[in-house]
Amino acid sequence: MGSCEDNCFEIVTNSPGETVALGAKIGENLVGGEIICLVGNLGSGKTHLIKGIAEGLGVDQDSEVNSPTFVLVNEYTGPEVRLDIYHIDAYRLDSVAEFEMLGFDDLCYESSVVLIEWADKVESALESIYPIHIELSHISENQRKIQLKNITSKLLSALKNR
Repeated sequence: MGSCEDNCFEIVTNSPGETVALGAKIGENLVGGEIICLVGNLGSGKTHLIKGIAEGLGVDQDSEVNSPTFVLVNEYTGPEVRLDIYHIDAYRLDSVAEFEMLGFDDLCYESSVVLIEWADKVESALESIYPIHIELSHISENQRKIQLKNITSKLLSALKNR
């Protein structure tokens, strides 16, 4: 992971629950129109973080939030959900063209949040939009280093004061 400078936040979580709680804080502070790219090795906590983000946006804790590995895109809704949430898993995509055929552009609008797991596989399709970038890495069995880049000053402030 590179250095963490402007519009960047770095934290170590010590359990899956802490990773979910961090995600919830992120979700609570999203306003819509965000595209969030998540990268990290298998088991690094991407799905736990997404569960938290969805929870922070109002998705019921008992809802099934999981990686859409075979359907490729999950949409999370509910009466309390304040923004449309699309969760894309790029792991099984073979090309950027496949990613674009998912209708990615149609998912990006003012009242949506698009979460992309394995975003490094489709990086070239995302270059022009400058998304929020979250990198997760293993420190130990339960500890994860999580670095967020290109975040708003509002989100940075909320994370520092959590």
